[in-house]
Amino acid sequence: MKQIDIQLAEKLLHISAIKLQPDNPFVWASGWNSPIYTDNRKTLSYPEIRNFIKVELSRLIMENFGTAEVVAGVATGAIAQGALVADTLSLPFVYVRSTPKDHGLENLIEGNIKPGQKVVIVEDLVSTGKSSLKAAQAIREAGGEVVGMVAIFTYEFPAAEEAFSNAGIRLLTISNYSAMIKAAVETGYIKETDAATLQQWRKDPANWIPNNKID
Repeated sequence: MKQIDIQLAEKLLHISAIKLQPDNPFVWASGWNSPIYTDNRKTLSYPEIRNFIKVELSRLIMENFGTAEVVAGVATGAIAQGALVADTLSLPFVYVRSTPKDHGLENLIEGNIKPGQKVVIVEDLVSTGKSSLKAAQAIREAGGEVVGMVAIFTYEFPAAEEAFSNAGIRLLTISNYSAMIKAAVETGYIKETDAATLQQWRKDPANWIPNNKID
C-alpha cells in the first residue's frame, strides 16, 4: 500500500488542487516565479478526498497533540477543514483571521479561547509559514497555548522550517512537496527531467529563474 503522503499527492494532482507548470510558471502575489500552484479548497468539492483529509488530520492530532482542547483553523483556506476536524474530535472550534474584522468587535479570533487552553492549529497549506505563525501568535496573545500545527500540504521551504523551529511550534503535514514530486513522476504528470527543476525551485523560491526566462 502506498504511503499516505503519496496517496494524497496523487489525489491533489488528479483534481488539479495542485497544478505543475515548470515550463510556464505561475507568478505569485509576492512576485515569485513558481512552477506550482496549490488550491486545497478544491478538495471540499470531492467528498472522498475531503473525508480522507479530515481523517488524516484528525489522526495526526490524536497521535501527536492529544492534549489539545481547542481546534483553530487559519482563515480562509482552513476554516472548513478545521471545523470538520473539530467535529470529528468533538472539540471546540475557532478560526483566526488574517486581519481583525473591520467592524463590530473587530475580532481577530472568531470563537472563544479561554486563557491556558491547549490549542492545535489546522492549516491547508504552508509556504513561507508567515501567515501560519501569525495565527499562532494571535492565539498565544489571546492566552491560548499552541501545542502544535497540522496541515494538508507543505512546500518544505528551508526558511519555513527554520521559522517554525524558532517559534517553537511543531508542524506535521499529511503530504509534502517531495512526496508530490515523486507522485507526479510516477503517474506521468511530469517528466523525470522536470523533477530537478522543481527541486531547484524549492531550495530558493525567491530567486528561482525559469529555464525559459534565462537569456
